Amino acid sequence: MERTAVTICVVNYKTLDFTRLCLRSIRKFSSNYPYEVIVVDNNSADASLEYLRSLKWIRLIERKEKDQSGGHAHGNALDLGLANCNTEFFVSMHSDTFVHQDGWLNDLLSYFNDDENIACVGSGKLELTPRLLVWFKKITDYRTAWRKLLRKPDPTDIYRYYSRTICSLYRTEILKKHNLSFAKGKGSGFTVGKKLFFELVDNDYKTIDLPDWKMSKYVWHLAHASAVFDIADEYRRKNTENKCGKRLKKIMDSEVIWSIVNDESLDK
Repeated sequence: MERTAVTICVVNYKTLDFTRLCLRSIRKFSSNYPYEVIVVDNNSADASLEYLRSLKWIRLIERKEKDQSGGHAHGNALDLGLANCNTEFFVSMHSDTFVHQDGWLNDLLSYFNDDENIACVGSGKLELTPRLLVWFKKITDYRTAWRKLLRKPDPTDIYRYYSRTICSLYRTEILKKHNLSFAKGKGSGFTVGKKLFFELVDNDYKTIDLPDWKMSKYVWHLAHASAVFDIADEYRRKNTENKCGKRLKKIMDSEVIWSIVNDESLDK
């Protein structure tokens, strides 16, 4: 296995603009660390696939299988990316996640700190809302506080923390050693990567759980961007704008985003 190198895996399904911005941002801000990018396309059969086929610097894997749901497809695509990973570390990244900070790979990989028992570095849900509002929301979450006070059982792990596949780093050898799967548990209501993370913890591996504000120093996750900018979906757009639209629009209008959008040389 090649040392000091990382594979970044991005899954694409009909998201040309986001996938292009995601890949260009990786290339712009990752030049100081040896890496490769695997993109798994989930049978898009559209312009996004044609774009990916034009890129010579990525490894494109085209899946033709039809899955039960988008979640199954995403998990299975990450598993395929992992199976084709030959580097020490594996990074899962959503196509609507964009790097905006130089040295992000160095900084995040440094958390492994040569400790071979650390299996994962990641964070929970990345919020677009201001940090103060996120904090206020947490301290006024009386339902969660009441559940913890009463020590109510959580047999299905609904409330248990896990690192999201939005941007998580894994030690490849550990995932393969235990034959772990990102898609495992989808039939039981688990989101992608949730069961995998629990199995790492239950097998006594260490994980580094970063607060969302710290991960956001390196990447932005624009999960609601399509809703805000999809004018045809008026209700969905307004509902999302009320939640995080101003913050989202500020990011999308930022100089760093437009410098990536307008730099076609990042495709070469």
